[in-house]
Amino acid sequence: MKLVTFETNGGIAAGYVDGSEVVVCAEGQDAGNAVRTLVETGGSAADWKTRGGRRLPLSDVRLTAPIPAPLRDIFCVGKNYYEHAREFHSSGFDSTGKEAAPSHPIIFTKATTSIVGPGDAVKASLDPTHTVDYEGELGVVINRRAFNVSKADAYDCVFGYVVINDVTSRELQRRHNQWVIGKGIDTFCPMGPWLVTADEVSDVDALELVTRVNGEVRQQAKVADLIFDIPTLIETLTATMTLLPGDIIATGTPAGVGIGFDPPKYLVKGDTVSVSITGLGDLENPID
Repeated sequence: MKLVTFETNGGIAAGYVDGSEVVVCAEGQDAGNAVRTLVETGGSAADWKTRGGRRLPLSDVRLTAPIPAPLRDIFCVGKNYYEHAREFHSSGFDSTGKEAAPSHPIIFTKATTSIVGPGDAVKASLDPTHTVDYEGELGVVINRRAFNVSKADAYDCVFGYVVINDVTSRELQRRHNQWVIGKGIDTFCPMGPWLVTADEVSDVDALELVTRVNGEVRQQAKVADLIFDIPTLIETLTATMTLLPGDIIATGTPAGVGIGFDPPKYLVKGDTVSVSITGLGDLENPID
C-alpha cells in the first residue's frame, strides 16, 4: 500500500492511495501522526482497508511528507555508493578521513525539523554560504524495536520505503567538520510522496533512483550499487543501539551531486529538483 498524509479543505488527513484516488482513514487532530502511529503500534497497513472512509481525487489533495514528524532524527548514511564516495572525496569537502570509499558505514543524523513534503519549497536562502546541493536517496522505515539484529533478519524490521532528498549546504558541511549543521537546515529534507509498504517491493536491490534538476538527469543508480546494503546498515546500527518503530534510515546518495561538477552546480532560487525511485513515486520540490 501507498500510505499518505495530506491536507484537504484546510485540515489534515491520512489514508492510502488507490489508483487515482485517496481513501481517507484518519481525520482530525491526530491525523498528521496517523501513519507514524500505525507503524509504532505494530499495525498492519491492510487494516486501513477495513476502516477506509470517503474517497477523494488524488489531484485534489495536497500531500505532505507521509511521516511529517518522526519521534527521532533521521539516521543517514554518508558515502555509500562507490562513485559518489570518489567524487565527494576529491571535491575538497570531505572531512571524514583519508579513504575515499569507507571501510565501515558513516552514520550521521538529520533533524526532524528539516522535513517537508512533495511540492514544498526548499529554502536555499537559509544557507548563508549559497552552496546548496541535492542528494536523492532511498529511505527505509523501521517497523519495530530492533536491537542486535543480524543481516539475515534485517528485512523483518522493515515496514516500508520512501523517497528522500538529503539536501545539503556543502560549505557548512565542510566548515563544521561534521554533517549535522549542513544537512539539518529547515526544509532540507523533502520526503514523499508516500510511504510504500515492504510487501509491495519484491526486490529492493532492483529499484532505480533518478534525480533530475530542471529536467536534466543528474543521478541514476540502482540500490544494488550501495557499498553497504540495507541489511548491513540495520545490523551496524542495532549492534550498539535500539532502533524504534517509525525510525527512518536514509541509505546514501549516488554519484552526480552538484559538487561533482567543475565548477560545482549548486541549487539556486527557481530550480526544481525531482527524485524518483522505481515504484515509490516522484518527489519534486522547488528551490526558493
